[in-house]
Amino acid sequence: MEKTMSDNSMRKPGLLERLKKGPVLCAEGYVFELERRGYVQAGAFVPEVVLDHPEAVLELHREFLRAGSDVVEALTYYAHRDKLRIIGREDDLESINREALKLARKVAGEGNALLAGNICNTNIYIPDDAASEKSARHMFEEQVQWATDAGVDFFIGETFAFLGEALLALDVIKKAGATAVVTLAIHKKDRTRDGSSPAEACKRLRDEGADVVGLNCIRGPGTMLPLMEEIRKAVEGPIAALPVPYRTTKAEPTFQSLSDPRGPRTPHGRPFPTALDPLTCTRYEIAEFTKQARDIGVNYIGLCCGAGPHHIRAMAE
Repeated sequence: MEKTMSDNSMRKPGLLERLKKGPVLCAEGYVFELERRGYVQAGAFVPEVVLDHPEAVLELHREFLRAGSDVVEALTYYAHRDKLRIIGREDDLESINREALKLARKVAGEGNALLAGNICNTNIYIPDDAASEKSARHMFEEQVQWATDAGVDFFIGETFAFLGEALLALDVIKKAGATAVVTLAIHKKDRTRDGSSPAEACKRLRDEGADVVGLNCIRGPGTMLPLMEEIRKAVEGPIAALPVPYRTTKAEPTFQSLSDPRGPRTPHGRPFPTALDPLTCTRYEIAEFTKQARDIGVNYIGLCCGAGPHHIRAMAE
């Protein structure tokens, strides 16, 4: 299909131009918020809602835009072949991606927002395994092509625990000639799962052509900011921080590892993923995180799983 440009691309400044003028805010966390609203199944967190209840996706896009997000990100997180195969909807792969892009494009056009395509961790990638790398590349190529057809302004490649997988995603995005924001997910150890420090990994991504590099998801503000300080020292150019809005600590650095001694028994034996409410940051904590991130030199700032429009409003203000 012939590549098209987004409707506003000829008159609105692009991502890199905006970053030169000041921070860019990006609201993420769609699947958690839509699960809370009753439209996404917890556990799988696959965005079937795009086809089943598109009005709910449009509404959340609009709420995040109204709250102050500079980016409308297509809800294609986990809309890849492996995840859809698990829930028996692989035949809907292309339609989910194209519809998600259509919905995001509509809302981006209602404001002065950038339209972002999205690819993410595949859950099949194995380092130094040619077969898994080939399969992951194919999944990235499918989604990048559909987003290119939709005329996205830039791509977000996110939540990569392996540097190798992030580099693979970056290669696909750059071969499409697009601007790339690539963010890593750092679990309990302060390393990627293939052994690099976050600073080393982000520098490698930047050296390989990523336009913005940083971290997203998994860690809350308290355990992401120290890593961002190290990334800022190692990386020239724009860096990104999009934590989860939960009160992670040095002892429990990720939202998967959080405990709630006063909380009720849950089916999972832990708060993650559906009993995190008592551990959620207030909007004032998120406003403070935003100031601290800006002072460190973070240019691309947002939130991931668990974010609500009120959090984004506090960041924008």
